[in-house]
Amino acid sequence: MIQSLARGLEILDLLANAENGIGITEFAQHLGVDKSSASRLLQTLASYGYAEQNADTRRYVLGTRVLALSNSVLRRIPLRDTAHPVLRQLTYMTGECSHIAILSQGKALYIDQVESPSILRVETEIGTLSPLHCTALGKVLIAFNQLGVPESLKAYTPKTMTDPVQLKLHMELVYRQGYAVDDEEHVLGVRCIAAPVFDHRGRVAGAVGISGPIGRMPNDGVPKLAGMVMELANDLSRRLGNTSAT
Repeated sequence: MIQSLARGLEILDLLANAENGIGITEFAQHLGVDKSSASRLLQTLASYGYAEQNADTRRYVLGTRVLALSNSVLRRIPLRDTAHPVLRQLTYMTGECSHIAILSQGKALYIDQVESPSILRVETEIGTLSPLHCTALGKVLIAFNQLGVPESLKAYTPKTMTDPVQLKLHMELVYRQGYAVDDEEHVLGVRCIAAPVFDHRGRVAGAVGISGPIGRMPNDGVPKLAGMVMELANDLSRRLGNTSAT
C-alpha cells in the first residue's frame, strides 16, 4: 500500500462525510497528526482543486475537481442513458421534478434528474448522496434490496423515523405496496414518491421518483401520483430487459 495515496483518499472520505466542512483541528484529530501537518495536507489538496476553504468559517469542504470526476463517472453509467427519456415522461405526466438513484456507499446516489417546469420546484443535484431511511428513493433501495435497517437513523426533521422497529415495519409496507413516500422526513415542506426499477436478472437496478412541494402533492393525491411513478418505473424495467415488469 502506498501510504501517502491512502492518506489522501482517507482525507477525501473525511471531507465527503463532513456536512458542514471540517476544521484543521478536527481534521488533525481524525488523522492522528499535528495541526501543521494537517494544514499542509489540506493545502495540497486545495492546490489541485480537490478541497476548498470557506473564507468565512475557515473550514474545508470538497473542491469542484471532485464534482468534475463524479460527473465523468456518472456519464458512464448505462442506466442513466436508458432512464433519461423515462424521467422526462414522468415529469411531463406529474409536473414534478423526477429523479433516479442507485445504491452506493450505503446511501442513495442521484445519477440523473429532470427538472419541473414550475418556478417552485424541488431539485437534487446529480451526484448527491442522500440517506436511505428518510428519502423515498432510499426507502425503496432498502425495501427491495431487503437491506437491514441502517445503523445511523439521523433525524433531519421532526417527521424523520428514528425508531428501528418502526422503520422496519414501514419497510415491509413499502415492499407490499410497491412504492415509498417521504412525507417531509428529509426536508420540511417536501413530499417525494418513489418506486423500484429492476434489471433483466430481476435485481434492483435503482429507484425512480418524483419530488415536489406538499402543496402540489397533498396526501389525497399520493395514490394517483404513486400509480404514475410505478407505471414509469415498470416501463424502465422493461427497457432494461425485465420481462416480468407489468
